[in-house]
Amino acid sequence: MASKPVSFKSRIASIIAALPLVAGIAGSASPSAHAAEPWPGQIQAVYRVEFNGFDIGTFEFNANVNGATYALTGDAKISALLGAFRWQGATRASGALAGDAPKPAGYTFDFATSSKTGSIKMGFAAENVTSLAHVPPYFQPPGIINVREQHLKGVLDPLSAVMAISRSDNANPCGRRLSVFDGKQRFDLMLSFRRQERISEQRPSGQPGVAYVCKVKYTPIAGHKVSEETRALAMSNDIEISLRPVPSANLFIPHSITIPTGAGTARLTAQSVRIVTRSEQIALGN
Repeated sequence: MASKPVSFKSRIASIIAALPLVAGIAGSASPSAHAAEPWPGQIQAVYRVEFNGFDIGTFEFNANVNGATYALTGDAKISALLGAFRWQGATRASGALAGDAPKPAGYTFDFATSSKTGSIKMGFAAENVTSLAHVPPYFQPPGIINVREQHLKGVLDPLSAVMAISRSDNANPCGRRLSVFDGKQRFDLMLSFRRQERISEQRPSGQPGVAYVCKVKYTPIAGHKVSEETRALAMSNDIEISLRPVPSANLFIPHSITIPTGAGTARLTAQSVRIVTRSEQIALGN
Protein backbone atom coordinates (compact mmCIF):
# COMPACT_ATOMS: atom_id res chain seq x y z
CA MET A 1 0.00 0.00 0.00
CA ALA A 2 2.80 2.44 0.79
CA SER A 3 4.09 2.34 -2.78
CA LYS A 4 0.86 3.53 -4.41
CA PRO A 5 1.25 7.27 -3.68
CA VAL A 6 4.77 7.18 -5.15
CA SER A 7 3.58 5.43 -8.33
CA PHE A 8 0.63 7.80 -8.52
CA LYS A 9 2.88 10.83 -8.16
CA SER A 10 5.40 9.76 -10.77
CA ARG A 11 2.74 8.84 -13.29
CA ILE A 12 0.64 12.00 -12.96
CA ALA A 13 3.67 14.30 -12.88
CA SER A 14 5.11 12.75 -16.02
CA ILE A 15 1.74 12.83 -17.77
CA ILE A 16 1.27 16.54 -17.19
CA ALA A 17 4.81 17.83 -17.36
CA ALA A 18 6.50 15.53 -19.86
CA LEU A 19 3.95 14.41 -22.42
CA PRO A 20 3.07 17.25 -24.76
CA LEU A 21 0.58 14.98 -26.47
CA VAL A 22 -1.77 15.93 -23.67
CA ALA A 23 -1.16 19.56 -23.05
CA GLY A 24 -2.21 21.91 -25.76
CA ILE A 25 -3.41 22.89 -29.19
CA ALA A 26 -2.84 20.67 -32.21
CA GLY A 27 -3.54 20.56 -35.91
CA SER A 28 -4.91 22.76 -38.65
CA ALA A 29 -8.61 22.84 -39.34
CA SER A 30 -8.07 24.17 -42.86
CA PRO A 31 -4.78 23.03 -44.37
CA SER A 32 -5.29 24.90 -47.62
CA ALA A 33 -5.69 28.23 -45.84
CA HIS A 34 -3.46 28.03 -42.79
CA ALA A 35 -0.25 29.26 -44.43
CA ALA A 36 -1.79 32.69 -44.99
CA GLU A 37 -3.39 32.87 -41.57
CA PRO A 38 -1.61 34.45 -38.58
CA TRP A 39 -1.33 32.55 -35.35
CA PRO A 40 -4.04 33.40 -32.80
CA GLY A 41 -2.68 36.02 -30.44
CA GLN A 42 -3.84 34.21 -27.33
CA ILE A 43 -5.19 30.84 -26.24
CA GLN A 44 -6.35 30.04 -22.72
CA ALA A 45 -7.50 26.52 -21.84
CA VAL A 46 -8.49 24.93 -18.54
CA TYR A 47 -8.61 21.15 -18.17
CA ARG A 48 -10.07 18.97 -15.45
CA VAL A 49 -7.73 16.16 -14.34
CA GLU A 50 -9.26 12.85 -13.29
CA PHE A 51 -7.68 9.67 -12.02
CA ASN A 52 -9.76 6.49 -11.96
CA GLY A 53 -12.86 8.67 -12.30
CA PHE A 54 -12.04 10.97 -9.37
CA ASP A 55 -11.45 14.69 -9.77
CA ILE A 56 -7.90 15.40 -8.59
CA GLY A 57 -6.96 18.78 -10.03
CA THR A 58 -6.64 21.15 -12.95
CA PHE A 59 -4.25 21.93 -15.76
CA GLU A 60 -4.17 25.43 -17.30
CA PHE A 61 -2.51 26.11 -20.63
CA ASN A 62 -1.80 29.56 -22.08
CA ALA A 63 -0.23 30.54 -25.39
CA ASN A 64 0.69 34.08 -26.41
CA VAL A 65 2.03 34.95 -29.86
CA ASN A 66 3.52 38.37 -30.57
CA GLY A 67 4.72 38.71 -34.13
CA ALA A 68 7.30 35.99 -34.70
CA THR A 69 7.77 35.03 -31.04
CA TYR A 70 5.78 32.84 -28.69
CA ALA A 71 5.46 32.30 -24.94
CA LEU A 72 3.74 29.25 -23.46
CA THR A 73 2.76 28.34 -19.93
CA GLY A 74 1.31 25.22 -18.36
CA ASP A 75 0.25 25.13 -14.70
CA ALA A 76 -0.90 21.96 -12.96
CA LYS A 77 -2.35 21.58 -9.46
CA ILE A 78 -3.14 18.13 -8.10
CA SER A 79 -4.51 17.03 -4.75
CA ALA A 80 -5.33 13.42 -3.89
CA LEU A 81 -5.66 10.97 -1.04
CA LEU A 82 -7.89 13.45 0.83
CA GLY A 83 -5.24 16.14 0.51
CA ALA A 84 -2.38 13.98 1.79
CA PHE A 85 -0.74 14.14 -1.62
CA ARG A 86 -0.27 17.54 -3.29
CA TRP A 87 1.72 18.37 -6.40
CA GLN A 88 2.15 21.60 -8.34
CA GLY A 89 4.01 22.06 -11.59
CA ALA A 90 4.70 25.20 -13.59
CA THR A 91 6.08 24.89 -17.11
CA ARG A 92 7.31 27.81 -19.26
CA ALA A 93 8.63 27.84 -22.83
CA SER A 94 9.52 30.55 -25.32
CA GLY A 95 10.98 30.82 -28.78
CA ALA A 96 10.58 32.09 -32.31
CA LEU A 97 8.23 31.09 -35.11
CA ALA A 98 9.61 30.32 -38.56
CA GLY A 99 6.36 30.09 -40.50
CA ASP A 100 4.45 27.28 -38.85
CA ALA A 101 7.50 25.78 -37.10
CA PRO A 102 8.52 26.70 -33.54
CA LYS A 103 12.18 27.24 -32.75
CA PRO A 104 12.50 26.92 -28.95
CA ALA A 105 14.89 29.18 -27.07
CA GLY A 106 14.20 28.47 -23.40
CA TYR A 107 12.27 26.07 -21.19
CA THR A 108 11.74 25.83 -17.44
CA PHE A 109 9.83 23.37 -15.30
CA ASP A 110 9.32 24.03 -11.58
CA PHE A 111 7.57 21.61 -9.25
CA ALA A 112 6.66 21.51 -5.58
CA THR A 113 5.23 18.92 -3.23
CA SER A 114 4.70 19.03 0.52
CA SER A 115 8.20 17.56 0.99
CA LYS A 116 10.41 18.95 -1.78
CA THR A 117 10.82 21.37 -4.67
CA GLY A 118 12.88 21.30 -7.84
CA SER A 119 13.39 22.78 -11.28
CA ILE A 120 14.70 22.05 -14.75
CA LYS A 121 16.05 24.72 -17.12
CA MET A 122 17.03 24.20 -20.74
CA GLY A 123 18.40 26.41 -23.49
CA PHE A 124 17.99 25.67 -27.20
CA ALA A 125 19.49 26.68 -30.53
CA ALA A 126 18.30 25.30 -33.88
CA GLU A 127 16.23 22.61 -32.07
CA ASN A 128 19.32 21.37 -30.24
CA VAL A 129 19.65 21.48 -26.47
CA THR A 130 22.59 23.77 -25.64
CA SER A 131 22.28 24.00 -21.84
CA LEU A 132 20.65 21.95 -19.11
CA ALA A 133 20.47 22.55 -15.36
CA HIS A 134 18.69 20.72 -12.54
CA VAL A 135 17.98 22.10 -9.06
CA PRO A 136 18.73 20.18 -6.91
CA PRO A 137 21.45 18.48 -9.01
CA TYR A 138 20.21 15.37 -10.77
CA PHE A 139 21.98 12.15 -9.87
CA GLN A 140 20.95 9.47 -12.31
CA PRO A 141 19.59 6.37 -10.57
CA PRO A 142 21.00 2.95 -11.49
CA GLY A 143 19.39 1.29 -14.48
CA ILE A 144 18.60 4.50 -16.39
CA ILE A 145 19.38 4.51 -20.11
CA ASN A 146 22.00 7.23 -20.62
CA VAL A 147 21.04 10.37 -22.53
CA ARG A 148 23.79 11.00 -25.07
CA GLU A 149 24.68 13.99 -27.19
CA GLN A 150 22.84 12.69 -30.24
CA HIS A 151 19.64 12.47 -28.20
CA LEU A 152 19.68 16.25 -27.69
CA LYS A 153 19.64 17.13 -31.37
CA GLY A 154 16.53 17.86 -33.41
CA VAL A 155 14.24 17.86 -30.38
CA LEU A 156 11.59 20.09 -28.86
CA ASP A 157 10.71 20.81 -25.26
CA PRO A 158 7.25 19.56 -24.21
CA LEU A 159 5.41 22.86 -24.65
CA SER A 160 7.10 23.83 -27.91
CA ALA A 161 6.12 20.40 -29.20
CA VAL A 162 2.57 21.60 -28.71
CA MET A 163 3.28 24.43 -31.14
CA ALA A 164 4.92 22.02 -33.57
CA ILE A 165 1.65 20.14 -34.07
CA SER A 166 -0.56 23.23 -34.07
CA ARG A 167 -0.41 23.53 -37.85
CA SER A 168 -0.63 20.71 -40.39
CA ASP A 169 -0.63 20.19 -44.14
CA ASN A 170 -3.30 17.53 -43.72
CA ALA A 171 -6.97 17.86 -42.85
CA ASN A 172 -6.57 14.93 -40.45
CA PRO A 173 -4.58 16.16 -37.40
CA CYS A 174 -3.35 12.65 -36.63
CA GLY A 175 -0.48 11.01 -38.44
CA ARG A 176 2.69 12.68 -37.12
CA ARG A 177 5.74 12.03 -34.96
CA LEU A 178 7.27 14.27 -32.29
CA SER A 179 10.79 14.04 -30.87
CA VAL A 180 10.80 15.44 -27.34
CA PHE A 181 13.28 15.98 -24.51
CA ASP A 182 11.86 17.10 -21.15
CA GLY A 183 15.15 17.62 -19.31
CA LYS A 184 15.46 14.03 -18.16
CA GLN A 185 13.89 11.78 -20.74
CA ARG A 186 14.08 11.66 -24.52
CA PHE A 187 11.04 10.07 -26.18
CA ASP A 188 9.03 10.00 -29.39
CA LEU A 189 5.27 10.34 -29.72
CA MET A 190 3.51 8.94 -32.78
CA LEU A 191 -0.07 10.01 -33.48
CA SER A 192 -2.34 7.99 -35.77
CA PHE A 193 -6.03 8.26 -36.60
CA ARG A 194 -8.39 6.00 -34.67
CA ARG A 195 -11.96 7.32 -35.00
CA GLN A 196 -14.25 10.34 -34.82
CA GLU A 197 -16.55 11.18 -31.92
CA ARG A 198 -19.25 13.72 -31.21
CA ILE A 199 -18.85 16.48 -28.60
CA SER A 200 -21.77 17.86 -26.63
CA GLU A 201 -21.89 21.44 -25.37
CA GLN A 202 -24.12 23.08 -22.80
CA ARG A 203 -23.54 26.40 -24.55
CA PRO A 204 -23.30 26.07 -28.34
CA SER A 205 -20.11 27.67 -29.65
CA GLY A 206 -20.90 27.48 -33.34
CA GLN A 207 -17.82 25.30 -33.92
CA PRO A 208 -17.98 21.73 -35.29
CA GLY A 209 -19.13 19.16 -32.74
CA VAL A 210 -17.11 16.23 -34.08
CA ALA A 211 -13.57 15.52 -32.85
CA TYR A 212 -10.76 13.40 -34.26
CA VAL A 213 -9.49 10.76 -31.85
CA CYS A 214 -5.80 9.94 -32.31
CA LYS A 215 -4.01 6.95 -30.87
CA VAL A 216 -0.71 8.07 -29.34
CA LYS A 217 2.22 5.67 -29.28
CA TYR A 218 4.90 6.46 -26.70
CA THR A 219 8.44 5.34 -27.54
CA PRO A 220 11.13 5.86 -24.87
CA ILE A 221 14.56 6.61 -26.35
CA ALA A 222 16.81 7.49 -23.39
CA GLY A 223 16.68 8.78 -19.82
CA HIS A 224 14.19 6.13 -18.77
CA LYS A 225 14.47 2.97 -16.73
CA VAL A 226 13.74 -0.32 -18.44
CA SER A 227 10.97 -1.42 -16.11
CA GLU A 228 7.61 -3.11 -16.24
CA GLU A 229 5.84 0.28 -16.03
CA THR A 230 7.87 1.76 -18.89
CA ARG A 231 7.33 -1.31 -21.05
CA ALA A 232 3.59 -1.27 -20.33
CA LEU A 233 3.28 2.39 -21.32
CA ALA A 234 5.34 1.85 -24.48
CA MET A 235 3.26 -1.18 -25.46
CA SER A 236 -0.07 0.48 -24.71
CA ASN A 237 -2.48 1.09 -27.56
CA ASP A 238 -4.92 2.91 -25.28
CA ILE A 239 -3.31 6.37 -25.05
CA GLU A 240 -5.66 8.73 -26.88
CA ILE A 241 -6.08 12.42 -27.58
CA SER A 242 -9.34 13.83 -28.91
CA LEU A 243 -8.78 16.89 -31.14
CA ARG A 244 -11.64 19.26 -31.82
CA PRO A 245 -11.55 21.39 -35.00
CA VAL A 246 -11.99 25.14 -34.58
CA PRO A 247 -12.08 26.42 -38.19
CA SER A 248 -12.57 30.05 -37.09
CA ALA A 249 -9.10 29.96 -35.51
CA ASN A 250 -7.61 27.47 -38.00
CA LEU A 251 -6.75 25.06 -35.16
CA PHE A 252 -7.58 21.78 -33.49
CA ILE A 253 -8.02 21.98 -29.72
CA PRO A 254 -7.57 18.91 -27.49
CA HIS A 255 -10.93 18.07 -26.00
CA SER A 256 -9.79 15.12 -23.92
CA ILE A 257 -6.69 13.05 -23.26
CA THR A 258 -6.67 9.52 -21.84
CA ILE A 259 -3.56 7.79 -20.51
CA PRO A 260 -3.60 4.35 -18.84
CA THR A 261 -1.08 3.75 -16.04
CA GLY A 262 -0.16 0.85 -13.82
CA ALA A 263 -2.31 2.31 -11.05
CA GLY A 264 -5.31 3.34 -13.16
CA THR A 265 -6.41 5.70 -15.90
CA ALA A 266 -5.65 9.43 -16.04
CA ARG A 267 -7.92 11.67 -18.10
CA LEU A 268 -7.82 15.37 -18.92
CA THR A 269 -11.02 16.99 -20.23
CA ALA A 270 -11.41 20.55 -21.47
CA GLN A 271 -13.61 22.68 -19.23
CA SER A 272 -13.16 25.97 -21.05
CA VAL A 273 -11.15 27.29 -23.98
CA ARG A 274 -10.79 30.92 -25.06
CA ILE A 275 -9.12 31.84 -28.35
CA VAL A 276 -8.37 35.42 -29.41
CA THR A 277 -7.70 36.07 -33.10
CA ARG A 278 -7.38 39.36 -34.94
CA SER A 279 -11.05 39.38 -35.80
CA GLU A 280 -12.89 37.56 -33.00
CA GLN A 281 -12.95 35.80 -29.66
CA ILE A 282 -13.99 32.16 -29.57
CA ALA A 283 -15.24 30.44 -26.43
CA LEU A 284 -15.58 26.68 -26.05
CA GLY A 285 -16.91 24.98 -22.93
CA ASN A 286 -18.86 22.06 -21.56
